[in-house]
Amino acid sequence: MDIYQKLGLKRVINAAGTMTYLGSSRVSPRVIEAMNLILPEFVDMRELQQKAGSLIARATGAEAGCITASAAAGIAVATAACMTGSDLWYIEQLPDTASMRSEIIIQKGHSVSFGAGLAQTIRITGASCVEIGSATQCGCYQLRGAINDNTAALVYVASHHAVQSGLISLQDFCAIGAEYGIPVIIDAASEYDLKGFLACGAQLAVYSGHKFLGGPTSGIIAGCLPLVRACYMQEKGIGRTMKVGKESIAGVMEALEQWLQRDAGAIRTVEEQRIDYAFDFLKQFKGIHVERTADPTGNPVTRLKIHVHPTEAGLSAFELCQLLAAGNPTIRVRAHEADTGSFQLDPCQLLDGEMELVCEQIQRNLEAPVHPQLESTNPADLSYQSLIRWPD
Repeated sequence: MDIYQKLGLKRVINAAGTMTYLGSSRVSPRVIEAMNLILPEFVDMRELQQKAGSLIARATGAEAGCITASAAAGIAVATAACMTGSDLWYIEQLPDTASMRSEIIIQKGHSVSFGAGLAQTIRITGASCVEIGSATQCGCYQLRGAINDNTAALVYVASHHAVQSGLISLQDFCAIGAEYGIPVIIDAASEYDLKGFLACGAQLAVYSGHKFLGGPTSGIIAGCLPLVRACYMQEKGIGRTMKVGKESIAGVMEALEQWLQRDAGAIRTVEEQRIDYAFDFLKQFKGIHVERTADPTGNPVTRLKIHVHPTEAGLSAFELCQLLAAGNPTIRVRAHEADTGSFQLDPCQLLDGEMELVCEQIQRNLEAPVHPQLESTNPADLSYQSLIRWPD
């Protein structure tokens, strides 16, 4: 009996990528073994974090690092650290920010939702989130104008969720932070590049340990030693509610080692073959236009973008995504643009043979189109509706 049978769950075929709502990523046997080895044992958690910090420093080029409960927890902890430093009086005082610098500046086009709002993640520390510019445009003069004696940190977001043009570049953002002596925190949760953000001048970079790295649920903070120390010390304050377990630390350490040893070229070749198969299979259908698309933030991933013309295909992109998700197995695609007529297939989390299953199910829905009953075509509404249907 597999876990789907044991728990009475639908099997999931993940063509969406490393999404938290799907469990993020597959965990390798090496990572599972590392977690199993430490679970029955006692360890000094500070010593374990110190070992993790050394590995993070080697992988990222940082002075130090630590493991958090998640990347979102990492952003909150990093924000708190920039306000309190290593002063326990201030650490225990949060979320009361009296006598501290407490304004965090972020470009409005970077104030995204990753399942929850980034601004709220910042505000739970007691900080105030100062959004600058407009959703699609922000200039260096606006960043300089917003910096004042109460500015604690600048936050930059590297994500497909963020606006990708018209905003301040990472290089300029870090340069202005350095000009005013204000630390820059990078939200790089889903990024492959472990060294580039710090090399650009950021003081702290926050990564997910359970997305591209393939570890357990966790976050990674890398950066300068004083601020990383202040991040770890948040466990004496608001960070206590976000503490990470020994098994997650051991698991993400193994995932990092595995990442450093991977054959990136071979992995990319397999992923490209899956995309090639889907391209050739789906281009034949009426009302469907397919194109290969690069990752918007530069990760070495090619996805297949599928444009659906409703009058020709017999159903909309949004309807097709809903039908795929409603099946058994449930097939999840990268559907954040479905309400505008397209969705994407991501090859990164698929096993051998699964891309074929995805394509076959798309074919079945196109050959016998059904219009599902939809309360809304707005992704935020659907997310809300799924939450309120929690069983009594």
